[in-house]
Amino acid sequence: MHDYDVILDAPPCRLGAVFTDDALTRLDFLPADTPVSSRPDARARHLARELDAYWRNPAHAFDLLFVPRGTPFQLRVWHALMTIPAGQPTTYGALAKQLGTAARAVGQACGSNPLPILIPCHRVVAANGLGGFMHASNGTPLDVKTWLLAHERRPD
Repeated sequence: MHDYDVILDAPPCRLGAVFTDDALTRLDFLPADTPVSSRPDARARHLARELDAYWRNPAHAFDLLFVPRGTPFQLRVWHALMTIPAGQPTTYGALAKQLGTAARAVGQACGSNPLPILIPCHRVVAANGLGGFMHASNGTPLDVKTWLLAHERRPD
């Protein structure tokens, strides 16, 4: 397991967060029975408030310094993901066409996203179903993706 700066409770699971200075650089989905942090610092409290706002309103625009680390191609895909509105998923193929690349390459970049939820890779689905999530094609990661998509479909 990674060394997290904070572990927060979230509706579908727990979230492990890593900060570099003041910037959030990693957010991992953890099992629901992972113990939460008892003394979060100011950065973690800010992250918790922003996530709480998202749990209440899936269209919430995060007001938080976050810095994803990846290749230039991954950063281009992740930037495109941030333009997908909540509740309006797109397909790997449509996003690939928009970016002038292959659907498989988009899927790999989505799976390598270090900041899910903030960079909403869960909003990209297969043409004929859910697709993968976090480099997984079944199990708990897809349960989390299903939960996030359902959360964002809820009526306001």
